[in-house]
Amino acid sequence: MTIAEVSKKYDLSQDTLRYYERVGMIPPVQRTAGGVRDYTLEDCGWVELAKCMRSAGLPVGVMVEYVRLARLGDETIPARRALLIDQRRRLEEQLESMQATMARLDYKISRYDAALETGVLTWPGCL
Repeated sequence: MTIAEVSKKYDLSQDTLRYYERVGMIPPVQRTAGGVRDYTLEDCGWVELAKCMRSAGLPVGVMVEYVRLARLGDETIPARRALLIDQRRRLEEQLESMQATMARLDYKISRYDAALETGVLTWPGCL
């Protein structure tokens, strides 16, 4: 696949795909004799993983380390597993924080709903 096709398939700009490759978030993509990137199914798998991990907030450096370890072979499976477990734990912490924020917002919205019904804000410190 060409970079244009991969860009369209994954809804990523061509510049983003080049960046992912340049910094090591995906392994180097093979090129045709004319120097055009020729993405394989495996390359597309890496692009899909990079997009997923970035959308989950995984830092670029962590993704680069994951790719580096993967390219070293199966002896790095424990290290890759540990890296993913650590990132999952961090995401769980972020999710808990977001859930607490959502609960706070739900409470405030319910108070405004009550105020709209009664015409009075009934709790102290309402903003």
